[in-house]
Amino acid sequence: MTDPLLYEQNDHVVTLTLNRHDSRNAISSDEMVDAIVAACDRINGDASVRVAIITGAGSAFSSGGNVKDMHDKAGMFGGTPPDLRDGYRNGIQRIPVAVSELEVPIIAAVNGAAIGAGCDLTMMCDIRIASEKAIFAESFVKVGLIPGDGGAWFLPRVVGLSRANEMAFTGDQVNAQTALEWGLVSQVVSPDDLMSAANEMAARIAVNPPSALRMTKKLIKESQHAQLESVLEMSASLQALAHQTKDHAEAVAAFVEKRKPEFTGE
Repeated sequence: MTDPLLYEQNDHVVTLTLNRHDSRNAISSDEMVDAIVAACDRINGDASVRVAIITGAGSAFSSGGNVKDMHDKAGMFGGTPPDLRDGYRNGIQRIPVAVSELEVPIIAAVNGAAIGAGCDLTMMCDIRIASEKAIFAESFVKVGLIPGDGGAWFLPRVVGLSRANEMAFTGDQVNAQTALEWGLVSQVVSPDDLMSAANEMAARIAVNPPSALRMTKKLIKESQHAQLESVLEMSASLQALAHQTKDHAEAVAAFVEKRKPEFTGE
């Protein structure tokens, strides 16, 4: 059987590709969950990685939960209510935790349908770039369910409470252009240009000092739920560390000497 998730590194950029064509890249199976969590752990442990991209193989980004398994009450969708609760907590809910704890910026290159948990996976990312063929749907209500994977937390933080409510209460699809207008995505490009656009964005990020990137992401994440005073204190502490890095010294020297800096992550 092919790997559920492809892991490819080019210089400082890792591309993760959801690779389950038969289920339109559903992410509810244990093997897919394990693969995504393992990839996030691998990235965090590799200082050479500065940016990650996640996309889907084939025509879909991700269909989210496997509806066939829901119908058959198989996998995480089987058993008693306590079994189902544990299935979510020990299964698909490990994805938002792993992605949220990812230390480097991650870009969702949304090549097609991002439905249900697939939509939520894009919301877990720091930046979203969409193909003109992309659609987004917080569609749990359409199958009589709720966002069980953290979508109720992520979606309002991306599109605001009113738009999040509209998406979750109707379950309706949002096309790429509407997603751009709502601020759900940063760019909409032709399907042929999607990965080029994602890699261009990744390159713009990866050119910067890696330790400063990781600290900046950490600070922005913390600021979503912390008070201003706490964020300022954390900023002062992280800045003190940043001032002592060799990359900071190199950046300042390169600026003064009007040359391109060379960062080592030190």
